[in-house]
Amino acid sequence: MDFLISSAMAQSAAEAPGFLQSFFPLILIFVLFYFLLIRPQMKRAKEHRKMVSELSVGDEVITNGGLLGRINQVGESFLSVELAQGVEIKLQKGAVSTLLPKGTIKSTGKKAAKSADTSAD
Repeated sequence: MDFLISSAMAQSAAEAPGFLQSFFPLILIFVLFYFLLIRPQMKRAKEHRKMVSELSVGDEVITNGGLLGRINQVGESFLSVELAQGVEIKLQKGAVSTLLPKGTIKSTGKKAAKSADTSAD
């Protein structure tokens, strides 16, 4: 019966990979995802929560929609933002994306006025 099964094939039995060897790639992928995706996202979310909790009247902010304004009222979960003189909106605190340095609105207003004057000529 040796002619049906070669002797070399019968002698070399394939070893099954060990438990650690089979799960090592999966563990490595999870560790990479944690350090490259999950951890930085958690850090950004923590910084955003801190920034939102520290919002106060007079702060200049940019909303998630891209609106620039100054905070007039701060409530528990909502705030009132003045976009222009007489134009005021109410939005959730979480909708604030960026806290700007004081005086940003004035500096952008001057730049916009200068560019409007030059384009009218």
